[in-house]
Amino acid sequence: MINNSQPLVSVVTPVYNEEEYLAECIESVLAQSYQNWDYTIVNNCSTDRSLEIARTYAAKEPRIRVHDNQRFLEMLANHNVAVRQISPASKYCKVVLGDDWIFADCLEKMVAVAEAHPSVGVVSAYEQFGQQVRLTGLPDEKAVVAGRDACRHFLLGDVLLFGSQTSVLYRADLVRSRSPFYVETDTYADFESCFALLKTTDLGFVHQVLTFSRPRARSIGAISADIGTHFRSVLGLLFTYGRDCLTTVEFDKCLDEHLSQYYTFLGRRLWLERDRAFWSYHKNTFADLEISFSRTRLAKTALRQLFQAAVDAETSLATIRRLVSLRQIRNWQTRRVILEPAVDRTVAHAQSEGGHQPNRSAERDRCET
Repeated sequence: MINNSQPLVSVVTPVYNEEEYLAECIESVLAQSYQNWDYTIVNNCSTDRSLEIARTYAAKEPRIRVHDNQRFLEMLANHNVAVRQISPASKYCKVVLGDDWIFADCLEKMVAVAEAHPSVGVVSAYEQFGQQVRLTGLPDEKAVVAGRDACRHFLLGDVLLFGSQTSVLYRADLVRSRSPFYVETDTYADFESCFALLKTTDLGFVHQVLTFSRPRARSIGAISADIGTHFRSVLGLLFTYGRDCLTTVEFDKCLDEHLSQYYTFLGRRLWLERDRAFWSYHKNTFADLEISFSRTRLAKTALRQLFQAAVDAETSLATIRRLVSLRQIRNWQTRRVILEPAVDRTVAHAQSEGGHQPNRSAERDRCET
């Protein structure tokens, strides 16, 4: 029975060719213990049975409706269309991706935390990713943390409190106030949106696994990880939001650590990666972030990787095998889409959102060595 005294939650699912998993996703929404929800499935010109499956459920359940795009959109553009479908009367927005699903008490638990703490703009929880449980979480006795502290922990890498779109609940007025909600040039736009909302709100946390995400070797996320797009995204977050939540010492430490990890990644790939678009992407990343790309540092890192490979041949061989296997399953067409030159989203979006614009001369000088 629907309890209309409960705040309305608008659930949205952006879909493109998810016939294998979509029914499971929809069934998980139907199975919610929390009943005051509406649900919009946004079909992005799927060429499989996704639209048929969505319409079948909508015909049986009046709280479900289907929005069918008239033309195909890029993934994040479609996600922005999806969040714009939320009801004007909804208090909360829940994204559930088409190949994910949510546990039966997901909405109930997340809404309870948000209702108990009006300062909360984003609610998170532990998420199951395949066979793993992800996120670090707060101490058991704590359900709320200041948004800037949540972002600070993220950048410092000591506590991870929010993850993919499916793992969080947003306050609907915050979703409506931000346009576009997801930065469409950022493959890690779900993290960026959380950073933006948490500048002015708190984060609530449910100490329970409430969502399931499915790892897929050919997904956008897997291909992005193979390319290393997260380095660009995390550095973008650091430059856009880091000064607001980190001390100067912490900021400098984060920058040094992230750049060290970045060069280690690139140094390893220098021996194996022959895709020119890959290297253009990463050189453009440094240029867009106004950091000088040091070929000397890359060469030194690559040589250090080679030395370590000679010392620890077994581990190095395992790494090479993993990279070769990744190459064999790569979706090269999707890889090309990701590797297309990106606009300087860090500067452009920070200007549109009123974000902090750092003076990077010190960072640039330090990174040249």
